[in-house]
Amino acid sequence: MVLDAARLPLRLAEMPEPRADDGQVLVRVLACGVCRTDLHIVDGELIRPKLPLVLGHQIVGEVVEGSARFEPGARVGVPWLGWTDGDCRYCLAGSENLCDAARFTGYDVDGGYAELAVADERFCFLLPEGYAPEHAAPLLCAGLIGFRSLRLAGDAEALGLYGFGASAHIVCQVAVAQGRHVFAGTRAGDGETQAFARALGAVWAGDAADGPPEELDAVIVFAPVGALVPAALRHVRKGGSVVCAGIHMSDIPSFPYDLLWGERIVRSVTNLTRADGEEFLELAPTVPVRTEVETFPLERADTALARLRGGELRGAAVLLP
Repeated sequence: MVLDAARLPLRLAEMPEPRADDGQVLVRVLACGVCRTDLHIVDGELIRPKLPLVLGHQIVGEVVEGSARFEPGARVGVPWLGWTDGDCRYCLAGSENLCDAARFTGYDVDGGYAELAVADERFCFLLPEGYAPEHAAPLLCAGLIGFRSLRLAGDAEALGLYGFGASAHIVCQVAVAQGRHVFAGTRAGDGETQAFARALGAVWAGDAADGPPEELDAVIVFAPVGALVPAALRHVRKGGSVVCAGIHMSDIPSFPYDLLWGERIVRSVTNLTRADGEEFLELAPTVPVRTEVETFPLERADTALARLRGGELRGAAVLLP
């Protein structure tokens, strides 16, 4: 499925079979998650994609041709972070997620809305046993970015998750397993999503704008809605933090300094590191994290994106070639 330009439908196309160069791996795509980042690219909110482009960065694939790292038939995951230079100030400091020269799967290089994909073998992960391809796919971004966001929220015991979609439904399970109290913020009146959150262990679920009936230690904002940042600041205690987990968000409205005062913190999350991936994929089966998915044939990628845009998904959407 090819994106020719922002705000156009994806195009089903026959393309030349990709070839793996030295240091790369060719995989047969078994499943590919549909991420809100894909939607931001399609909607023109992320403005510098390679075009034409094959989207998709939550790829579960089977290695077709062996490489130095993987045997043929190995099941691997290909995430958003696809390449870094390895020698900039950020990479050398252990912050490869901030590399200025980084390349991203399904943005700078073609991704997994396809039958075959090529990736840098250094940035692929062996996947844990016990997950069907469609259930493993959301772990590779919704899970990884959510896990990094959870870590940046610190040791918050009372934790808000605002925007209860693909990432939050995974993070909720990890946080509950860690003994935290999860407060799920949704759109007003979204009783179905609130019930879903409670079923995953949330102690409260309700309107994110109004907030829960008690102070929180931290809030992770997954919804790309800037107005939720000052709302979350109203809901956290002094010294608490608001972590913005998305790659894109609508403008944050002005707010009185009183909301920030008291050593409250607002911070963003940027991409992931390979260390994040290795740690989370080792942790996920021990929780165990269960992913809620709705699957779509590859040719119905636009339908999956539309359902994501409309907030009509419970959990994550996954494409099956």
